[in-house]
Amino acid sequence: MTIFTIDEVRKTFTNGEVKEEILKGINLSLKEGEVTALVGASGSGKSTLLTIAAGLQPASNGQILFEGKNMTTMSAEQIRKVRANKFGFVFQFAHLVPFLTVEEQLMLMLDVSESTLSKQARKAEVNTILQLVGMDHRKKAYPASLSGGEKQRVAIARAMIHKPKVLFADEPTASLDSKRSKDIMILIRDLTKTLNITTLMVTHDEEMLSYADHIIKMSDGLILKNED
Repeated sequence: MTIFTIDEVRKTFTNGEVKEEILKGINLSLKEGEVTALVGASGSGKSTLLTIAAGLQPASNGQILFEGKNMTTMSAEQIRKVRANKFGFVFQFAHLVPFLTVEEQLMLMLDVSESTLSKQARKAEVNTILQLVGMDHRKKAYPASLSGGEKQRVAIARAMIHKPKVLFADEPTASLDSKRSKDIMILIRDLTKTLNITTLMVTHDEEMLSYADHIIKMSDGLILKNED
């Protein structure tokens, strides 16, 4: 089922008297349980598209429809609530809070997402997602003691703990070696299927594309090819 629709989205930046159109009318539909990868050279517009879809910056024109609602007409507070409750984010670096344990990182995310679960239910959810990402044995560990791959696993668990509808991943394997990159992509793919979420990922790593259901190739703010 289509959960996310990007309709004729354009983005223009103005630098003095010079206007530069970064996105030139993007159309894209995203379905539940699928990983869509955005690829292209630096400056092609893929990261701009992801941040607009995630409500992190506005489009200049066009619509973003999520669960049938037009995000481009929402207030800043409405978009904040959608991001907090419905979206999950994974970036190139894990950005874990250094003074919180793995378990506490996830509990904090439940606070941010305004979870109504009891404390006992929250702990059960944390244990479940940590088991899914293979990090339940490190739940009392602090970030400084984790490897790069382990940090990304925790970052993915943190992004998933509140059961988001959409996962936005911006170069999630860029800081990892090839083996850890493969492990992280398998994890993202498997969680997308298991939890039936929608994943939109930006990557420059061609080897990671085999784990995507759809590959969107971009150049100069346009979609060149949409591959299944």
